[in-house]
Amino acid sequence: MTTTSTTTDPRTTGPVGYSLPLSPSGHSSMLTPPPWHFTGEVVMVEYRVDPDAAAAFLPPGLSPGADPGAAAAVFAEWQWCSANGAELADPGRSQFAEFLILLSCEFEGRPMARSPFAWVDHPVPMVRGWVQGMPKQLGVVHQSRATTVGGHGPRLAEGGTFAGALSVDGHRAAEASVTLTGQVEGPPLLHDVPLAHTLAFPDWAGTGETRGHLVASEVTGVEFSPIWTGDASLRLFDGPGADFAALAPLEVGRGYVFSYAETLVGGKLLRPGAGSPSPTSP
Repeated sequence: MTTTSTTTDPRTTGPVGYSLPLSPSGHSSMLTPPPWHFTGEVVMVEYRVDPDAAAAFLPPGLSPGADPGAAAAVFAEWQWCSANGAELADPGRSQFAEFLILLSCEFEGRPMARSPFAWVDHPVPMVRGWVQGMPKQLGVVHQSRATTVGGHGPRLAEGGTFAGALSVDGHRAAEASVTLTGQVEGPPLLHDVPLAHTLAFPDWAGTGETRGHLVASEVTGVEFSPIWTGDASLRLFDGPGADFAALAPLEVGRGYVFSYAETLVGGKLLRPGAGSPSPTSP
């Protein structure tokens, strides 16, 4: 019995891949296709921002919702892998740190969150964020890690203090701390709702194609560890620019420290062509 090969001839198809760089095998792509699995340690501070400043960051289709001005600053250290888990054997590839701002919003009455700014310390999650419509940039992110031995590191217990810091282009951009006072039952609100992003790529070839689709990340397998809360501090600096500084806290609320896991399976279109970026430079 004869068999028919299903191997694609690269001479007729050209190089392939889920993302650039393309190659004959497709294995050189910077990104693997989803699903992407994440587990991380989070230091989060809830705060309030000028409602008008927050609203200015919402594209058409999103509204400030029931709690205008609610925001959060999130530090996280992540470990991730694709479907086959291969990245876990290479910590330099599978680990990264992140800082992001979350703004409370709604889409057709459904609570959501919008991230107007985000930084990571590795190019793979940065590019993966662009694919999702998440505005990730490169920065230097550090945060405290819980200890279980010794007397000089923070413990997940009353009195433990956890801090985070972001630097961008050599300048301090954000810093926060949380001193634990006890545990809470439910997760922080802005960490338990879908994220709404805008797919926005420059029209490099001048095709005139619609840009700015409003999308939501779709996740499964969400898990929270016991959630610790406490008194918090937060400062945002103007190093990244006036737009970032406009989201500085008017009032700082509670802080939270917890572990979190999810599987990112893809994106869902909320509104085609919503929030298209201006074709002109500022």
